Amino acid sequence: MPAALRTLSRYALGSARDLAPIVLVIAFFQVLVLQTAPDGILGLLGGALLVLAGLTFFVFGLELALFPIGESLAYALARKGSLFWLITFAFLLGFGTTIAEPALTAVASEAALVAAADGAIRDTDAAKASYVLGLRITVAISVGVALILGVLRIVYAWSLPLMIISGYVLVILMTAVAPVDIVGIAYDSGGVTTSTVTVPLVAALGVGLASSIRDRNPMTDGFGLIAFASLTPMIFVMAYGSLITWA
Repeated sequence: MPAALRTLSRYALGSARDLAPIVLVIAFFQVLVLQTAPDGILGLLGGALLVLAGLTFFVFGLELALFPIGESLAYALARKGSLFWLITFAFLLGFGTTIAEPALTAVASEAALVAAADGAIRDTDAAKASYVLGLRITVAISVGVALILGVLRIVYAWSLPLMIISGYVLVILMTAVAPVDIVGIAYDSGGVTTSTVTVPLVAALGVGLASSIRDRNPMTDGFGLIAFASLTPMIFVMAYGSLITWA
């Protein structure tokens, strides 16, 4: 068996093991608690197999391409000695991965529907599409800024706890003055950015950069960028909500 096929088989077994608890919980409540057969069981089984295949290929692709690319680019740009290109790469990486994040798209679409039903925005397709686009771009910009801060922290050895604590103090202060209907969306936006597309590349960027700079430890300095990527969207989305509410 070729090495690639053996590796893919190993990831498939790992994905099946990871999905097994979810399947067991659903089956337990469906059979023993509800005591009814789910509608469209063949479709559910087919969907489960597709999820298994998708998760397997996604994890395999991360190991094959995304992790090496993120680390090698960060390493090469750091060796080039250009802080400008390094922070430009970090911003564009954060923006690009976040704007493509499926979880963000789902949350933004749901937020637009609720905002329209609540009267916060006009109940038209154009208004909802504009709201979704504005929210996605705001969060994407915030993650780009977060990666710039993370890169500067690694380069200049700034204190991670101090930066994170200061950021959450700002979140608390903004929560007190931001419109009530945007606060929950802002908090959820911080969570959806740390999902399937964003996390692997952000982690690879931090580890690759810390590995390329003398006197930096990849274990202690390479991680922390994901924390920034969770923090800044809350600040930016509350600012965005305040802007469209007070404008």
